[in-house]
Amino acid sequence: MDLDPVLLSRLQFALTISFHYLFPPLSIGLGWLMVIMEGLYLKTGDKEYESIARFWTGIFAVVFAMGVATGIVMEFEFGTNWSTYSRYVGDVFGSALAAEGIFAFFLESGFLAVLVFGWDRVGPKMHFFSTVMVAVGALFSSVWITVANSWQQTPAGHHIVQVMQRDGTPLLINGQPQYRAEIVDFWAVVFSPSSVQRLLHVWLGAGILGAFFVLSIAAYYMLRNRHVSAAEKMFKVALPVALILSLLALLSGHSQARTVAETQPAKLAAFEAHFETGDGPAPLYLWGWPDQEAREVNYGAAVPGLLTFLVHGDFSTPITGLDQFAREDWPPVWITFQTYHIMVALGMYFIAITVFATFLYARGALFRTKWLLWLFVFSVVGPFIANQTGWAAAEVGRQPWIVYGLLRTGDAYSPSVGAGEILFSMIVFGIIYLVLFVLWIYIMDMKIRKGPEPVGDHAAGREGFMRVASELADHAGPSMTSARSDDGEDDAHAERNRK
Repeated sequence: MDLDPVLLSRLQFALTISFHYLFPPLSIGLGWLMVIMEGLYLKTGDKEYESIARFWTGIFAVVFAMGVATGIVMEFEFGTNWSTYSRYVGDVFGSALAAEGIFAFFLESGFLAVLVFGWDRVGPKMHFFSTVMVAVGALFSSVWITVANSWQQTPAGHHIVQVMQRDGTPLLINGQPQYRAEIVDFWAVVFSPSSVQRLLHVWLGAGILGAFFVLSIAAYYMLRNRHVSAAEKMFKVALPVALILSLLALLSGHSQARTVAETQPAKLAAFEAHFETGDGPAPLYLWGWPDQEAREVNYGAAVPGLLTFLVHGDFSTPITGLDQFAREDWPPVWITFQTYHIMVALGMYFIAITVFATFLYARGALFRTKWLLWLFVFSVVGPFIANQTGWAAAEVGRQPWIVYGLLRTGDAYSPSVGAGEILFSMIVFGIIYLVLFVLWIYIMDMKIRKGPEPVGDHAAGREGFMRVASELADHAGPSMTSARSDDGEDDAHAERNRK
């Protein structure tokens, strides 16, 4: 059986980016929650907030390290598996990734050392400043990655030129001339039609993940009757964040869907399995099983006219269907539809559970409602899935274009890399990522089981270490005690002689 190198390259990139994307949203979300927690310590002087901030700093460091380690692979994949794509977008992506390195990575990693190791070495205000800088660095990093990806969705601020060789002749591959995009307006690239909305949605998704991660661990502590006071403080910080961001994500998603209807109508049609344009209002499917060949949705439940109303604000303007595009330009409808609807359903779940929890908290019954706390323990899986399915819907919905309307995915791979080589590297990466994931789970479990240090334990610092060392010396073996006694007698005798 012949293996398709394009399909394998896509699967490998999907594997590596999906695994990598477990960590950056979590680090972004945790970063700003750490800012809030440490800020509360500075404002109130409550040592328990300091203990909580120290605990989450350790968690953040592990997540950050995993994000860096898993992100390096993708940089190489651009050159190995997608050389045509890299040549095509190199001028655009080079600017964005260089900006990430200058404005984000060095800012984030530079202050990370102070954040992790500076608790007992710098003042509280300086440490808080480093926490803020790390959180800002994480946001900056997401800015440039999202700008680059948004340009693929809605290209702007560029022109297309033919690739020439050093001798001035056109570059030909398999007899075909090669082209590339070059920037003519940097800020038009940065503020492409979809970049701001996509960036806000990424930030909101990251914040929701961070908040639910804190809620999960805090609920677990309360159910196990461990670190109860600290856990209640964590919950009180994370719950309003989760509620507010979940509501904002609903508004952000609605705004972004309207933009998709204008800039990528085929993607929106795939989101909703809208096959025929028609003259009347289009329904909004709550769930279903799209059949791309039959051009229908089986086992579906839909609200009549709601899609038209949400996109256009009326019930008369038609929604562009997939029938308006050539069949070879259709995205894979089933996976686009399902991933999009999973993301939306989870978003509504986040709103429901946080609203209900806030209601119970206002009545003073939240921390006594054990079934809801257990639900929060396991609900942390939801934001992970929502972030993954959201990106999958956006990326698969762009197909068959790797740069929308300009470069097809099937034309962007590296023709010199064989299918066997890709398959072998994919298996190796799969094994490495499995080992990394098990190691991450082990370290996280160890840190979570230990929990925040009791108030005062970390304040001892070096003095505590010296005190323990002194106590150990005082309780040493008889020979050492005797030696110390003899030394003491000799010292006393010498002192008397001097007198």
